[in-house]
Amino acid sequence: MKTIGLLGGMSWESTVSYYRALNEGVKQALGGLHSARIVMNSVDFADIEALQKSGDWPETARLLSKAAQSVEAGGADFLLIGTNTMHKVAPEIQAAISIPLLHIADATAEKLKADGVRHVGLLGTRYTMEQDFYKGPMRDRYEMDVLVPSDDEQAMIHHIIFEELCLGVIRDESRQRYLKCIDHLHERGAEAIVLGCTEIALLVGPEHTAVPLYDTAQIHAEEAVRLALMDL
Repeated sequence: MKTIGLLGGMSWESTVSYYRALNEGVKQALGGLHSARIVMNSVDFADIEALQKSGDWPETARLLSKAAQSVEAGGADFLLIGTNTMHKVAPEIQAAISIPLLHIADATAEKLKADGVRHVGLLGTRYTMEQDFYKGPMRDRYEMDVLVPSDDEQAMIHHIIFEELCLGVIRDESRQRYLKCIDHLHERGAEAIVLGCTEIALLVGPEHTAVPLYDTAQIHAEEAVRLALMDL
């Protein structure tokens, strides 16, 4: 079994989901008392969030590259960044290490492609919805049509992520507001919704909507398990 490297703590609530999914995936595949081999560096999200807000992405790249190097030194065979937003600096992180980086957008797009889905709605932080680091690869490499919510909806989604979900706060009122956004994207032609922030699945699940949801953290973890067990 290969050792999975994980950059966590962004936020730690979603990192818990990663840890559970990785271990459950290995247990399901191998049975018994088997669990995943994981090397993790869990950063202080307050530092990262402040840099995001100020737009100092080079410093986030420096901090996370240093963390990734420690994960590689700990024996990881490949790396996961346990957050969608910080894939903005994935190229810088990959350049700082010699092990492969499994990109969350690639894992998600491959799953969508396998399911025959080409028109998707994207929910995430404002950075993920506005900027092209996530939408671009899905559009250019996988020929996906990616829709995002309106500006007002994006502001609301971003606020709930940072002021509620990252703090472990789950509110039904917020869930209903997200579900309205999902309905709007579906009405505009989205066949499915990409939960492009690892915390969103804490709030919205398949039991809440008839529109297919793609939980990027779960998909990322499942692909990591497949890679870890590939040679067994």
